[in-house]
Amino acid sequence: MVREFSAGGVVTRRMRGQWYIAAIEPNRSETAGKKALAPVLALPKGLVDTGEKPDQTAVREVLEETGLVADITAKLKDVKYFYVRSWGDGERVFKIVSFYLLRYSSGNIGEISEEMRLEVKRALWMPLDEARKKLAYKGEREVVTLAGQYLAERAQP
Repeated sequence: MVREFSAGGVVTRRMRGQWYIAAIEPNRSETAGKKALAPVLALPKGLVDTGEKPDQTAVREVLEETGLVADITAKLKDVKYFYVRSWGDGERVFKIVSFYLLRYSSGNIGEISEEMRLEVKRALWMPLDEARKKLAYKGEREVVTLAGQYLAERAQP
């Protein structure tokens, strides 16, 4: 069985009196038969490159997929799951994604390279409370809940 290690981030920003997080809509232009795949919202994440630490991956992936520069605040959780590759060999993969809480520093959401648009259809700010319901993946909803708890306990508005 193949193993993959990825890292991603929950980028937070205080706007209009509430916390927002950066989310992405992955580009799912493939079709299942003739039926188009439904859009999903997710957190920015990607594979850990050789020689890279997971926290460095999280910062890099956030920049590549959202256009935002953000700083690590804390590690939130490792999410573990299995999936079957829908391309190539169709092999079963055990994946671990390390998620970090990041604080927005600079940049404009959605300003990403044309090359990255093959992976990311759009990036957007969404209220943290809304993200807990709208993110497509259970593990990512849990990570956002942990981010909200962390912010409620420790963050300065």
